[in-house]
Amino acid sequence: MMTGELMARARAGDGDAFRQLTQPFRRELQVHCYRMLGSFQDAEDALQDTLLAAWQALDGFQERASVRTWLYRIATNRCLNLRRTASRRPAKQWDIPQVEPPEPTGLGEIVWLQPFPDTMLAGPEAGYEQREAVSLAFVTALQLLPPRQVAVLILRDVLDFQAAEVADMLDATVDSVHSALKRARAGLRQRLRESDPPPPDSPAERAIVAAFTRAWTAADLTALVELLTDDVFISMPPMPLEYEGREVAARFCAAILAGGRRFDLVPTRANGQPAFGTYLRGADGLGHGTGLYVLTLSGDRISAMTRFENSALAWFGLPRSLPNR
Repeated sequence: MMTGELMARARAGDGDAFRQLTQPFRRELQVHCYRMLGSFQDAEDALQDTLLAAWQALDGFQERASVRTWLYRIATNRCLNLRRTASRRPAKQWDIPQVEPPEPTGLGEIVWLQPFPDTMLAGPEAGYEQREAVSLAFVTALQLLPPRQVAVLILRDVLDFQAAEVADMLDATVDSVHSALKRARAGLRQRLRESDPPPPDSPAERAIVAAFTRAWTAADLTALVELLTDDVFISMPPMPLEYEGREVAARFCAAILAGGRRFDLVPTRANGQPAFGTYLRGADGLGHGTGLYVLTLSGDRISAMTRFENSALAWFGLPRSLPNR
């Protein structure tokens, strides 16, 4: 069915026609909201708000732009409102039982970051490769920039909208869009941690993932530390504790693996990066889900490890526990 016919039916109150009209863009809009907000859950909420707002505003859509551009305008402004008005979630205290964390090297500014499942990635990409445009480092750096700069950077450099289109979406001038983009690019360069990861699912990536799995499940601290870069960075939102450098990272891993604690790992992918659901083997023989680790690779080493809470497991289709071995 042609777009014009679907639009006419949707304006007449046909919900099925509206869903057909917007379905091709839902997944890429969700990824867009995730980049803007850094939160998987907030992105889902923003997507639903966008679709509801679009449904309610159909009569005002004058078709001067495409349906896709119109939806991006609504989604971007919904996300800008959320970033301006939403109270930031408070940091959580350390809550890993029977583990005493070492002294952190810093406290993170971004504690509401959440991972995004690779199975839900979609959308055209330009300017950045898709993996880089959803990497944890990229999304984290975006959260440290002013909201309007974030919107301009994503719309121009990631999604390849023209400056005039972005100006129309944001009710701004083309000159102000150019200025915001210049400042956003400069801010991103200052905040983005660089890495040179191997291609996804390449032999090099598989080798690092296999070595990490062996070391972690065997609690082989020596082998694990050998996989880390000198400036490796460990974070664990929503807990603000951060550990930078191989020596302090080794102390952190030693604390996690101490006391005979043994883990099983279930591989998955998040933000274009290797990830694992982690399961602590209990006295009952069950593997109890403790969280999700996302690895950032650089060359043949691990340059960052990000731990998320076990509530993230469900987003990746992973169980809360594993059966007896």
